Amino acid sequence: MAKTYAIAIVGIGKITEDQHLPCIAKNPRFKLTGLVSQRGVARDGVPTFKTLGELLKSGVAVDAVAVCTPPNARHAIAVEAMDAGKHVLLEKPTTATTLETADLVAHAAKTQRVAYATWHSQHNAAVDEAKRLLAGQRLKRLHVEWKEDVRRWHPGQEWIWAPGGFGVFDPTINALSILTKILPGPLFVTSAELITPSNRETPIAGKVTFRSPAAAANASLTAEVDWRQTGPQSWNIDIETESGTKLELREGGTKLSVDGKQTVAAPMEEYERIYEHFADLLDRGQSDMHYTPLQLVADAFFVGKRVPTDAFHW
Repeated sequence: MAKTYAIAIVGIGKITEDQHLPCIAKNPRFKLTGLVSQRGVARDGVPTFKTLGELLKSGVAVDAVAVCTPPNARHAIAVEAMDAGKHVLLEKPTTATTLETADLVAHAAKTQRVAYATWHSQHNAAVDEAKRLLAGQRLKRLHVEWKEDVRRWHPGQEWIWAPGGFGVFDPTINALSILTKILPGPLFVTSAELITPSNRETPIAGKVTFRSPAAAANASLTAEVDWRQTGPQSWNIDIETESGTKLELREGGTKLSVDGKQTVAAPMEEYERIYEHFADLLDRGQSDMHYTPLQLVADAFFVGKRVPTDAFHW
């Protein structure tokens, strides 16, 4: 029989409530045995602790820890967990900086623990099919349109506007994670505009241009992202190859059309697949810490030009 893993969650916010808790509850490979919440968020029958240290000292059985705090806290928590012999699942983005994630890769190897960087938007059937179709192709055009309502998805969350909070690149990294999976070659940031409210430290919108050795010399590779969109949300990726094939990924990678004909339409089960993959990694004792999407965001900030815009208020 397959092993059931005892798992604790550190950080109980919206994504934990919406995705992690329900997906753990319906996955027989995991049993929720502890919660860590500074606010004291509780669940019937599951002990809650203020810190990971309190949980580790409590004697509660834990094989793995899902770290769902804001990014700037994740490195220290993951190191503490691995040093205590626990495996680690990291909500995206893995950490606040690329060097912190690189250190976790090394620390997982040193402690012989499984570490898993979850890029949930990669876990869609349409994404897998797009990857298959693009294998060996050259790009003529790529455009990402990733526009959503920050008030809907991050209500009142001030950390997203602080340095290290990513701003609109918190959702944009989902699109970038798809690109790093499906494109037939690496992607590099060449320029960016970081449209930033006058009263905030991170961008609310942006434009990014890219280049790739898998693209034609005159190819157009761009992204336009925005956190001010109300109504229907736009999570779209359009790709045209040199051979003339046109791919349209829609609704965050759950639907794919090829040359105008829909070929894949699947329900969004990203987090269900995350926990299925994590169970498989634990069975095999193997880490999965690919973090190119984080590097692309870092590069956009590195080369980006800050463009001021109106103040943002909740």
